[in-house]
Amino acid sequence: MSIDELQAKIDRLESRQAIEDLASTYCHGFDKRDEARFLSIWWEDCVWAIGPPFGDFAGHAGILSALHDVLWPAWGMSQHITSNQVVEFTDPDHATACCDVDCTGLLSGSPNATFVGATYTDQVERRGGLWKIRRRDVVIHYFNSFEGDTLSKPE
Repeated sequence: MSIDELQAKIDRLESRQAIEDLASTYCHGFDKRDEARFLSIWWEDCVWAIGPPFGDFAGHAGILSALHDVLWPAWGMSQHITSNQVVEFTDPDHATACCDVDCTGLLSGSPNATFVGATYTDQVERRGGLWKIRRRDVVIHYFNSFEGDTLSKPE
């Protein structure tokens, strides 16, 4: 194996770890209400496509609006757990990352636990040596709640 091949393999391993860390940083930032940590994983020109019932959000301003105006007010508390992470590179600086997520939490105003299962599919890019999310598409598979609980934007 040549030194160039070895360097490419090391770069791929380091890149894969950095991309997988984005999913964990997302969870910690969201669940601990750490705005700076959460925002650190997104490129300024990002799109966070959550879909119904919340909508899609673009750029850092959109991300902050999603957090402060929609999601954090809807969830009194949450805990995300990600699994089944798969990273596929299209070139050294672009990849698609996919993971499944289980989120347990309390909707605002409810004492009952709720359970959400979803898949996150990310388009990630390395710019200036840093990996961040350019686009995240969210597919919600199930939302299990107790009678009277609904997953919706706060009024």
